[in-house]
Amino acid sequence: MVKTALMIGSTGLIGSQLLELLLESKEYEKVITFVKRDSGIQNRKLKQHIIDFDKPETYQNLVIGNDFFCTIGTTIKKAGSQEAFRKVDFEYPKQFATIASQNKVNQFMIVSSLGANATSSNFYLKTKGEIQNFLKDCNFESVFVFQPSLLLGNRTEFRLGEKIGAFFMKLFSFLLIGNLEKYKPIESKTVAKALFKIAQQNKKGFHVIESDSIQEIANNKS
Repeated sequence: MVKTALMIGSTGLIGSQLLELLLESKEYEKVITFVKRDSGIQNRKLKQHIIDFDKPETYQNLVIGNDFFCTIGTTIKKAGSQEAFRKVDFEYPKQFATIASQNKVNQFMIVSSLGANATSSNFYLKTKGEIQNFLKDCNFESVFVFQPSLLLGNRTEFRLGEKIGAFFMKLFSFLLIGNLEKYKPIESKTVAKALFKIAQQNKKGFHVIESDSIQEIANNKS
């Protein structure tokens, strides 16, 4: 079966690498992205919709396909406030998940964060947990929540805290074994590869995949 992929977050750290995989694949005949501005990417398989994310009524009829990939995300610092952060990391995924479910999209895959929990006292992790809980009740055949640890990769913007954290995490990652292995930093391209591979497995139900399992899936040759 040749499929259509749908995507938000296609210009981000993970999303840009996932988009490349989707466009190169034989599994997808069309890739539809929803963006705020023209990405400049040209490909015969790519259909780019430049939209106002705050007006779902203008794009609800465009969310038609098989597999939805949600790699959109920001930080509270970059967004400027908790309210602005929540709009990007909760409201937009919720809007698209609702529309995709109504339009009979089969699978929904989202990049969350290790430690995401709706009861967390940390606003970032709480928000991530809330969107996960929302997705549990959506009418998809499959939902996959990916929970990577600290992401490694070349971002378009410089994040000093992440750079420092990545340096020390990589330095002491040999200590993270057993149950602590999931806290090892992970390459963004590894997460993108795991997202793509999982989408081809057609597993039913709701699944949460933590960072160490993401690494295993990406490394698996099958």
